[in-house]
Amino acid sequence: MILHQALTQCRTLVVEGPDGIGRSGLLADLAHHGFLIRSSRDHLHHVDPTQPYRELLAAPGRLVVDGSLVHELVYGPLRRGRSRVTWIQALDFAEAVAERDGALLHVTGESDDTEAVGAYERALRTLAQHVPVVTLDTGEPGHPIRGPAPRLSQLGLQAQTLTIS
Repeated sequence: MILHQALTQCRTLVVEGPDGIGRSGLLADLAHHGFLIRSSRDHLHHVDPTQPYRELLAAPGRLVVDGSLVHELVYGPLRRGRSRVTWIQALDFAEAVAERDGALLHVTGESDDTEAVGAYERALRTLAQHVPVVTLDTGEPGHPIRGPAPRLSQLGLQAQTLTIS
């Protein structure tokens, strides 16, 4: 699946990628394409970390979630030595996104955090067995997102193909 297909076929997109990669322009563009933007990166529920995401996915219409349980899978071990989200919970989340006609949108680009970049790649490679993953290279952080693909000119993004390992 490429980005153009995701925009036309998915009613749910979960934007994932290392902190500081520059997702704000992408989120604004997705909002212009009729997606409702939601974020639940604050505090995970102490008993059930999946609760806020189940509530978000229950909303009607086209939805973009900025970051998710995958963020905790990556940054939990890097920052605290362990994740508060289990792989079973992450796989259940991935299946819930897929059931909502969704995909994970893996945003890549230049990042100083090579550990997080590698951790995202590994996590999304595993989750791709349960939900489509679209990889999108944003280029350099801090610069406008640009790409030559004419059919994506309104978004200004360069789409890449789905990679499942």
